[in-house]
Amino acid sequence: MVEHTRTLDFKIAFALGLGTMIAAGIFSLSGSAVLRIGSTAVVAFTLAAVVAGLTAAAYSEFASIYSENGGGYLFTSRTFEGLDFLKYGIGMALFLGYTGTTAFYLATMDEWFFRFIVPGLSGTVPHGTFGVLTAVLLGVLNARGTEESGAFQLVVTSAKVAILVVFVGGMFAAVGFGPATTEFATSFQFEPVETVSVAALAFITFFGFSAIAASAGEIIEPRKTVPRAIAASIVTVTVLYAFVIVAMVNIYNVTDRLARDPQTILELGETAMGAVSQAFIPVTVSVLGNSIAVGEALIVAGAIFSMVSASNASILAASGIGSLMGRQGHAPRRFSRIHPEYGTPFWSVTTVTLTIAGLIVVFITLLSEEGVTGLHVLGLNSLTGFATFNLLVPLAVVNVALIYSRRNFPDLERGFRMPGVPVLPILGVVANLALILNLPTSGVVVGIAVVLALSGLYFLWGGGPDIEDLYERAVEPRGRPGGETPAGAASEPGGLPEDAYRVLVPVARPSRAERYVRLAALIGRARSESPAIQVVNVTEIPEQTPNELVRETAEGRADRISETLAAADVDVEYTVEGHISRDVGFDIVHTARGDEADLILMGYPTEHPEIAEAVEYDSPCDVVYASGFPDDPERLFETVTVGVGGGPHHRALLPLVNAFGAEGRRIRLVSVDPADGPRDKAEDPEATLSELEHREAVDVRHVSSASVAEGLVSSAAESGGVLLIGASRDRRLKRWVFGSTPDRVVKLAAGSDPELPVLVYASAASVPQRIEATLFPVYKYFKRFGRTSDTTRTERTNGPDATRTEKRTEP
Repeated sequence: MVEHTRTLDFKIAFALGLGTMIAAGIFSLSGSAVLRIGSTAVVAFTLAAVVAGLTAAAYSEFASIYSENGGGYLFTSRTFEGLDFLKYGIGMALFLGYTGTTAFYLATMDEWFFRFIVPGLSGTVPHGTFGVLTAVLLGVLNARGTEESGAFQLVVTSAKVAILVVFVGGMFAAVGFGPATTEFATSFQFEPVETVSVAALAFITFFGFSAIAASAGEIIEPRKTVPRAIAASIVTVTVLYAFVIVAMVNIYNVTDRLARDPQTILELGETAMGAVSQAFIPVTVSVLGNSIAVGEALIVAGAIFSMVSASNASILAASGIGSLMGRQGHAPRRFSRIHPEYGTPFWSVTTVTLTIAGLIVVFITLLSEEGVTGLHVLGLNSLTGFATFNLLVPLAVVNVALIYSRRNFPDLERGFRMPGVPVLPILGVVANLALILNLPTSGVVVGIAVVLALSGLYFLWGGGPDIEDLYERAVEPRGRPGGETPAGAASEPGGLPEDAYRVLVPVARPSRAERYVRLAALIGRARSESPAIQVVNVTEIPEQTPNELVRETAEGRADRISETLAAADVDVEYTVEGHISRDVGFDIVHTARGDEADLILMGYPTEHPEIAEAVEYDSPCDVVYASGFPDDPERLFETVTVGVGGGPHHRALLPLVNAFGAEGRRIRLVSVDPADGPRDKAEDPEATLSELEHREAVDVRHVSSASVAEGLVSSAAESGGVLLIGASRDRRLKRWVFGSTPDRVVKLAAGSDPELPVLVYASAASVPQRIEATLFPVYKYFKRFGRTSDTTRTERTNGPDATRTEKRTEP
């Protein structure tokens, strides 16, 4: 199974926090802050840093205990046992906080685009367009596994700091050290309410410390590194921001260089810093005949780059929380799934991307001052309030959680201890709540409304059990007696080669273990020289039943399977393990995904079709369902009969048919013309033939029968051997397990004498394929209206009873 590796040292962790904090906040808020309270903005930013620092200390202590990814949601989940609604609320709020923060970054970047890069498009292209496009791009990159490496993060952060240093240095060069400090010192204002209000907005700029804690699972020696990196990044950013405010205040010292009044420049709000930079660095260069203002271009490039890179880090954090919520049952289970190819929480990343885009559209494109609806009720400040509200509430809870943890779990090993507990955490709670009271009212109102709506949905849903509660590996994998891993090959627990073609075989009854392992070995050898068989027995238990009550049963079943296979002397590498689960279908899929199975082989569902259906729909790999096989299935595969009906599952089974042909087995294709159906329903074998490589081993039979299922079963029974068919695409509409034809085939085969062995092949489906499979039955249903008259004429001509005919086509 894939596990996190710790590769981030102190300088990378420090750069991660610093780089996340240097983002849209300082570039967008500095102008507005100086306009409102002058030099007092330094006090406001420092106040925000202090409030952030209180919670950052609590984060540091928790990160030294739980050195995993997840941040505040992980901390509260581990501290408060049994309070699922509280855990959900914290996870949901942090998810909204991270996505709202990213939307704020990208919406600010969008304004910089319209102000400096493409001003001519303002009024033509809706505001928010560039932010949404960037969100989608970052979402695609994260879904495909493209992340900033530690070295790249270090370079990016260094570049951001360098740009701000050049900006501040340009101010001192233009104004002079003495005049600059004098202007700053004389511009303080006594505005306590405004100062707290600015501090509330500025808080979002310091929340980057959480990115360090959220990445604790990748940080080397996190108990020492995380607290140090958090403290160093907050102090560094606070000092840097103070110098930026000093520089912004000194716009009044260069009025002779300005084409506009300093007040007008500061009123530009989120883009004021670009105009101020050009006043300090009034250098213009010519590029391809165009004049480029160096000071302005420097800040614009730095701002956009900072916002994009910080957005990427926030998307990673939000998707990590979504994935953990899915794992713990506080979000749809799909959120926790890792993409088999990209290794990322695909569904979580997708949801994060859609949420960010939706927030930008609502707050900026539709309801801002530049919005297309004319309803100017929201905007960038409101979006800041929405994001900050959803960050401050969970941070207050984390402070409470620390007090609770100290009192109720005093024996936990803590690599770092926050000083002044409980006084400082209580101050953190009060400060967080005080900042909420000073946020833009519209943003807080929207935040509360969204939180209440999502809380109501969770209340109606009720949540789901934690994966750890659903599944337990009660019996660790046991290898085949005398089995050895090839020399030089890596192995998993139990002795299976790491790179082997792995077939997962869920066995419900120990007495059937031999037949399924032999069958899995036969199929596996057709695909690989050395397959490995992973045998799993799942003991199902009802809700609220402790695992301890059935652990002995699970161990006994695993023992019987091991004894049965040892006595049978099955010549293939295998392991046997026993699981305890409240959801057998989930257990099988989770095991296949976690252990990277290449194929699942299981019995056809006669008693529990819901289990097979769950496995078939959600499996990360192809699934083969077997019916009617004896303990020794080898002799049955001399002839393999294959239907030629189309569809994705049929195409997916053809590589296995090719593999059987390569082994010298006889392949018989059966094309059925249903006598009581429309003429255009006759099956064409040419598409199947074109995919087969060993044509000399193939013969084709054309059969006319009352139904496709009857034609396949009768032809396979006459030929002997095994019938191999693919699942069909009409099962969702008609409530079949694998589709009408496969289900009928298995039923007819079970009633034949002797019983005809059948394999039903179901391929793993991508998201587009799942959508296609869902819509296909509807398309097929409505398509029939166009041929009703033809069908009626056919029935009148042929009558209700069809005569069965057969002809054989040589390859």
